[in-house]
Amino acid sequence: MAQAAELDGAGPFDDEPSALTEPVIKVRGGWTTLLFLANLGLWLAIYAPIQVLLPEQAQLLAGTDKETVFSLVTGVGALVALIANPVIGALSDRTCSRWGRRHPWTLAGSVLGAVGLVVLAVAPNVVIMVIGWSLVQAGLNGMLASLTSALPDRVPVEQRAEVGGFIGISQMLGTVAGAALVSVVITSLAGGYAACAVLVVLGALAFVRFTPDAVLPRRFRPDGGLRQMIGALWISPAKHPDFGWGWGTHFMVNLGNALGTLYLLYFLADAVHYQGDPVDGLLILMVLYGIALTIGALVAGRMSDHSGKRKPYVVASSVVMAAAAVILAIWPTWVASLIAAPLLGVGFGVYWAVALAVLTQVLPAASNRAKDVGVINIANALPQVIAPVVAGLALQAAGGYAALFVLSAIATIAGGVMVTRIKSVA
Repeated sequence: MAQAAELDGAGPFDDEPSALTEPVIKVRGGWTTLLFLANLGLWLAIYAPIQVLLPEQAQLLAGTDKETVFSLVTGVGALVALIANPVIGALSDRTCSRWGRRHPWTLAGSVLGAVGLVVLAVAPNVVIMVIGWSLVQAGLNGMLASLTSALPDRVPVEQRAEVGGFIGISQMLGTVAGAALVSVVITSLAGGYAACAVLVVLGALAFVRFTPDAVLPRRFRPDGGLRQMIGALWISPAKHPDFGWGWGTHFMVNLGNALGTLYLLYFLADAVHYQGDPVDGLLILMVLYGIALTIGALVAGRMSDHSGKRKPYVVASSVVMAAAAVILAIWPTWVASLIAAPLLGVGFGVYWAVALAVLTQVLPAASNRAKDVGVINIANALPQVIAPVVAGLALQAAGGYAALFVLSAIATIAGGVMVTRIKSVA
């Protein structure tokens, strides 16, 4: 693992290590590229299973009960993610190894995630599926906590939307590349899971090997044992209202996104009646989504950093994403899907670039960055727990896919409203 001597010593003040200072020097393209690749491997290993492998495996193992099994597996996995993200983040805040605070957890998380993917590759029943996906979520959410912490650890505020845009692009490319990998290049379930396992470890290893990670001296390690650490996972919205509103924004937007995309493969097959393999249709939509997301993230990230404005971009992106969901609700056709996909992509690209800047600007304390980022990442994981339940009710009792997409639009707009309550960010 790489060490940087210039990061190991004191920060701007003699009694403060650089691990706890606000970054002031802009990161270079090489560092951003390696962070991008690590995130790319992570999201590929998450979304290739969610979009393609897990639904296909659920159908093979459960037949007509595929929706129930898929909801069970993803719901349990999301619960594991909800716990793993802040806990591993808190552990990394307290890590004083000579390799730094974050890198050991980045690499360990990728390895654990890869083990879970291998378990899925050989899973003979639903129980083993649940175990395997839980291992994946535990490992990769620990990796996510450490990688996301790199933004406030290393990137100055005036560069965060631009770098956040690349992180958003990595999520999109991971989704698209993952779907292409396991539906076009490697068509077997076991081979798809194995390929994801290899790629996530390679991405993590490159980032850990070739980037610095500031070392935290033991005397600056946060006080308290395991009990105090778990208790500190609660961040009072009354004491930190901007953090609370930022968390709520992220939760609602991610809930809207989960409701709108969780059953997209089944939507193409059962509502759109796509002529051909629905997986091929999904891949086409994801390509359109990805191109639009890339444009939105790059343009909005630079514009937001240049202007110093964040909230208007979040509000606009929520409106665009809600519009995409409404289109699918009232017009469940292939043509509508081709229109909605790029709308959702550009909206999510703008949102992801600027939201990361907003969220890292409302963190309560530098000493607990990864723990606090982990709490924010609960807003990514918790919707994956709630969405299958809400989606199941909408599909079975409240109007089918139209109701599902309306709920997606409502949740997304709610997130756009919440961001306006943040006072410390323009």
